[in-house]
Amino acid sequence: MNDTSEDSGLDRGTGRIAEDGVFVVGTDTGVGKTVVTAGLTGRLRERGTDAVAVKPCQTGYPPDDDAAFVQSVCGTADAAVCLQRLSPPLAPEVAAREADDDVTLSYESIRDGVADVVAGSETAVVEGIGGLRVPLADGREIIDLVSDIGLPALVVARSGLGTLNHTALTVRALRQRDVPVVGVVLNEYEGATTAERTNPSVIERMTGCSVWPVPPLDVESSDSVISGISTNLSQSVVRPAIDQ
Repeated sequence: MNDTSEDSGLDRGTGRIAEDGVFVVGTDTGVGKTVVTAGLTGRLRERGTDAVAVKPCQTGYPPDDDAAFVQSVCGTADAAVCLQRLSPPLAPEVAAREADDDVTLSYESIRDGVADVVAGSETAVVEGIGGLRVPLADGREIIDLVSDIGLPALVVARSGLGTLNHTALTVRALRQRDVPVVGVVLNEYEGATTAERTNPSVIERMTGCSVWPVPPLDVESSDSVISGISTNLSQSVVRPAIDQ
């Protein structure tokens, strides 16, 4: 039988973010990218790195405001920036088209805006929007932005049944675009089902990535978010950014 796992023909996960940052991507919407982004940003800032979280485009605003959540967790407005906000809770390209006011959403301006923040900050934690194939602008998708920015990607996924397929496809898509993959976070992990308990080892085998289960965190508590990410992700993940 041929070995069809990701590990058979691709490098293993990097296990660490780069000095200039990381791109937090999700297998889907609502998987916990913002909590991971806030925890990583807060952890880096606590350790003396001037980290900045970047949300390229926020939809569903104002009920949803991921940058504001990161700012709250980190205790300062300097911790996060959002480049564009749109009201409809839809993919950015669709939200811009459906917005009540006349909104122009340019892929080039989003890409250049993110690149400017990455270049101007000590370490950037860029948060994606939904999954990789979400339409962003001008016929381009989130995966195009990840590839163009050039940071390694940290994949955030659900813990339970169904995550194997979504996670493996996400990792494969990133590697096909030559994006290094740091590893996989299985968010809100409780180990309550057989699927949850077996998923970490199966994903490691399928993708060759390190997998970090993160239990449900109290998102109303900054300490819970930052300490939860610090405790459950390998200490080597942020080492290059801290050491720069």
